[in-house]
Amino acid sequence: MTPWITVPPSHTWLRNARAPLSLVQGLTAPPDPEGLIPLDIELQDGTIATVAPAGTAPDGIDLKHNQVWPCLVDGHTHLDKTQTLPRAPNPSATHKGAAQAVIADLAAHYTEADVETRFAFGLACAYAHGVSIIRTHIDSYGEHARTSWRVFRRLRDAWAGRIALQGVSISRLNTLDGDDGVMIADLVAESGGLLGMTSTNLPIDDAFHARIDRFFGLAEDRGLDLDLHVDESNDTASTALREIALTALRRGFKGRIQCGHCCSLALQSEAAIAETIRLVAEAGITIIVLPMCNMFLQDRVAGRTPRWRGITPVHEFRAAGVPVSFASDNCRDPFYAYGDNDMLEVWREAVRICQLDTGSASIGDWSGSVATAQAAALNLPGAATIRPGAPADLLLFRARSMNELLCRPHADRVVLRAGRAIDTNLPDYADLDPIFAG
Repeated sequence: MTPWITVPPSHTWLRNARAPLSLVQGLTAPPDPEGLIPLDIELQDGTIATVAPAGTAPDGIDLKHNQVWPCLVDGHTHLDKTQTLPRAPNPSATHKGAAQAVIADLAAHYTEADVETRFAFGLACAYAHGVSIIRTHIDSYGEHARTSWRVFRRLRDAWAGRIALQGVSISRLNTLDGDDGVMIADLVAESGGLLGMTSTNLPIDDAFHARIDRFFGLAEDRGLDLDLHVDESNDTASTALREIALTALRRGFKGRIQCGHCCSLALQSEAAIAETIRLVAEAGITIIVLPMCNMFLQDRVAGRTPRWRGITPVHEFRAAGVPVSFASDNCRDPFYAYGDNDMLEVWREAVRICQLDTGSASIGDWSGSVATAQAAALNLPGAATIRPGAPADLLLFRARSMNELLCRPHADRVVLRAGRAIDTNLPDYADLDPIFAG
């Protein structure tokens, strides 16, 4: 596709632009009702040299009030599972059906070459869409864990400078018992990753509390941060998020904790919701929401219309000062049949599903949840921000307002990396044919 704007490689101004105020540092201006401000941006040798009020630039490329964003951040993906749907269908489209399909596919097909081919395909999609930071969860069971973490380390190095890649282990909490837990924690530490697990549909009993304590201990002994799948169901008795917060507070955990999904919280009593949110805020936990996957899976019963959207109380968390981010989660695998590792699509759907266009915060105030604020939650403060001295890694959208941005997929977006426009053509699905042959 021919870009609607061409950016010179060395020095220029992007003038007469607009950007969400929450994504800009070094410039204060009154935002419009959607949270956007006018600005000029000077690019010099691949870096943002100046962020100035609109009208400052002496010359340059006139963006005609169209928007500039930093490249986006996807803080919760599953790149080791991606693109498996053609060979691992989930006819029921339920969470249980997805888990069964993944287990069977993993046992039959997850060779190192298979995982690397699909993993790299997902990275290429994300890069073309303008994503610069990704955190991926990696299924970590037995020897398979070693295979997938080798792929992660190799691709993290190969993609350095294009995508900053973080890795998190994921396994069922009970699989971390004994030597297996030590092996996984050591592997994560050796790989520079984070320790994770899933607590979905586990009874909150003495065994759960003992395992959660052991999980925190494995992380503390190795100085690891945590990223957990929590309460991904509509079972109101699923209250692991509360217990995780209490455990962190009781132990005085010094690392960072991010919890994803937290679906069941929305169906609990208002008092229980408020108490859990208070504890999460006190423990310093960040919440990451997966709106497309959760809406796809949660409350799915054949022949019955779902009664809820599957998401956690995002507005209430934000009002309590808890950082909230949005991410893509699964992509074209048994857990989510769709997606293309496109964080603009995630942002657009998050606004609609979570009703981010109403409430005390403007849409623009929420934009950091897929960029600046999400980067900070991933312990990359200052990344994914339009600021002097930052790399000129930018997205240019032919959209003057948030409404114009949210009404189209913007396949004509211009992606700048170090100030240069990249090829935004997506990889061909035919590239995956060899791994599906036979």
